[in-house]
Amino acid sequence: MAKAKAEPAIRVVAENRKARHAYAIEDSLEAGIVLTGTEVKALRVGQAMIAESYAQTKGGEVTLINAYIPEYGSGNRFNHEPRRPRRLLLHRRQIDRLSQAVQRDGMTVIPLKLYFNEKGIAKLQLGLARGKKLHDKRESEKARDWARDKARLMRNKG
Repeated sequence: MAKAKAEPAIRVVAENRKARHAYAIEDSLEAGIVLTGTEVKALRVGQAMIAESYAQTKGGEVTLINAYIPEYGSGNRFNHEPRRPRRLLLHRRQIDRLSQAVQRDGMTVIPLKLYFNEKGIAKLQLGLARGKKLHDKRESEKARDWARDKARLMRNKG
């Protein structure tokens, strides 16, 4: 009897759930993130907040701004600053594509998810997004409500 393949052990630390409401995500990509030791330990405990953060391209580098990783509780005097800018690791072509989209098309680079991949390395899922107008938000909310009601009706009937 063959063994079923297990799902990859991806552990989500923080997710930006407001992003899908406020932005129309057009593309997403995975980036590495440069962290110090106490930041990794704080993430492994499961503490982080990326809801108010964004990524900025400047000088050929992509930087994560305003992401909150609290100080590690058992850290000593070498603990990190909670809201420091953190460098993101991307290929040159990816950086060029992001910076062109931001400059030319007026898009924004926002973090969607901060997680540990199956190898235990901290990764950040970035989304190339365009801001939604108020009527777009109402329309997507209406579609979501209808999908929920439709599922409820189908469940009750059959």
